[in-house]
Amino acid sequence: MATQYFAEKLFTGTQWLTKQCITVADGKIVSVTPAETVAGTKVYPVIAPAFIDIQIYGAGGKLLAVYPNAQSLHLLADYCLQGGASHFQPTVATNSYDVFFACVDAVKTYWQEGGKGCIGLHVEGPWIHPLRKGAHIESFIHSPTIADVHRLLEYGKGVITMITLAPEVCSKEVIDLVKSYGVIISAGHTNATYEEATAAFDGGIGAATHLYNAMSPLQHRAPGVVGAIFNHGKAMASIVPDGYHVDFAAIRIAKKIMGDRLFVITDAVTETGTGAYPHQLVGDKYESGGILSGSALTMAKSVQNLVRNVGIPLDEALRMVSLYPAQVMKLDNRLGKTEAGYSADLVMLDEEANVFDTLVSGNI
Repeated sequence: MATQYFAEKLFTGTQWLTKQCITVADGKIVSVTPAETVAGTKVYPVIAPAFIDIQIYGAGGKLLAVYPNAQSLHLLADYCLQGGASHFQPTVATNSYDVFFACVDAVKTYWQEGGKGCIGLHVEGPWIHPLRKGAHIESFIHSPTIADVHRLLEYGKGVITMITLAPEVCSKEVIDLVKSYGVIISAGHTNATYEEATAAFDGGIGAATHLYNAMSPLQHRAPGVVGAIFNHGKAMASIVPDGYHVDFAAIRIAKKIMGDRLFVITDAVTETGTGAYPHQLVGDKYESGGILSGSALTMAKSVQNLVRNVGIPLDEALRMVSLYPAQVMKLDNRLGKTEAGYSADLVMLDEEANVFDTLVSGNI
């Protein structure tokens, strides 16, 4: 049975259209056609591709690393939906392998229970540089052996979809082995030189984790990872647009240089006093032991910040939370656009990017 949704303005992922009807059936978009609506028909001010958050740690007081179960993921899915994200990649920071395995099991159970929107697990660390650990726990940080990679990725086969690592602490054999599992590698928590980072991007690492944060900075005699990202031309990078992780002016600078290579993550955590990573809400950001440890963002709030505080046009801000993350995760053949044949994942907004509804595979 087909369902129709009417938009005063529709963003397709590439262009704006006015007065459109989106027809949805069997979880997919059947057609997008001009339509003058009739009296009594619900018309949304704006409909756009639903958002995709590929780095988020927990919600509702249930940090996934502390509560690695399906219930935590259901809470996380609800949080993401409220912020306009139909898809999310739960993330677990540097920890023990037992915690990673438990998080893998949680994702499997969530899927078995019919949970929607989870694209897989993002493992951030522990193969990172201790000098760029940020809030990560140094005792868990190490350079991986081939056996370490096999152990983690065999257990997480089909579930682990992204790993953030520091390329300078991982051998070429390790990098190649991770890629052989189809896992997306993102360079992060890295002290690589400009030359090392450039070589890593040339070698097939296509993304970087939270630009500016926990990476060697851009300096005039040592351009670092930031300089390598700016100068590479193909490497994409996530950014946390809360005004705390990165000053809004720095986002503006990065956007001018990177264009469509810059995309958004919330990096959102939730308050917890137990486990390896206690997070306390301080204002509208989270800290762990006095160190900035995560945001309190939703994807919708990210869009609002990009438009209001960075000066990015709404259509480009919407791409930064939908199409570009889909491209990073190689899901842009079905997500990130409002076109016939794409998954019916839509977000219904007002003109200020406040969320009315989020559609996941045709269901609100």
